[in-house]
Amino acid sequence: MRKTLFDDGFQNHLVEGASFVGEPGIPMLMDLPDAPIPETLVPCNKAAKQNGKHSAIDFYIHDKEFARVLTNTPHYLDLFKRFESVLTPDCTLMVGQSRCLQETNTYMNRAVGFFLQKNGIRIIPNIRWSDESSFEYCFLGVPKGKMVAVSTHGCIKTQRQKELFRTGFSAMLDALEPPIVLVHGYTPESIFGPFKDDVAIYRYPSQFELTHPKGGEA
Repeated sequence: MRKTLFDDGFQNHLVEGASFVGEPGIPMLMDLPDAPIPETLVPCNKAAKQNGKHSAIDFYIHDKEFARVLTNTPHYLDLFKRFESVLTPDCTLMVGQSRCLQETNTYMNRAVGFFLQKNGIRIIPNIRWSDESSFEYCFLGVPKGKMVAVSTHGCIKTQRQKELFRTGFSAMLDALEPPIVLVHGYTPESIFGPFKDDVAIYRYPSQFELTHPKGGEA
């Protein structure tokens, strides 16, 4: 890899050639060619044992389990190219987390996505938010009118979490106008019912569901 004159500890090479949007300077993804709707989602920590056919890689696991993808993204290009598409990393945004960290995690989501695009990998933007204050930046860098993905896993345990998710989902639809949303995890009617006439929703079970079929929402 070409050496630079600055410390690249934050993987600045990922966004070489990118445009930056908004006050935080979030990398703008390139235009997104229509990706096939995946038949299955495969967690990135299980991807090496899968053939990738009709599947997309997801990052709906603990952040520490995909940290190496953020710090050494080029190493994973050959693996990712075996799959039809890759969802951008689900870096955590949560209520009470500092704004600086939430903006950084949004930045890394788009930075990795942009780098994968530059290397010929089809991506699907994964969108993550916390509370209403994150709406200022959490939708930045994603082209309008394209398929996106979200996860409810671990995000709708309490009534307050359900309300925040529903509010964020509505804000995302207004900001990005996606025709299709891939949803990893449960899709309770109380959250998604009001939006079924506005967007096509495709649901994928979480790993928790697959291993705890009677475990309830997680």
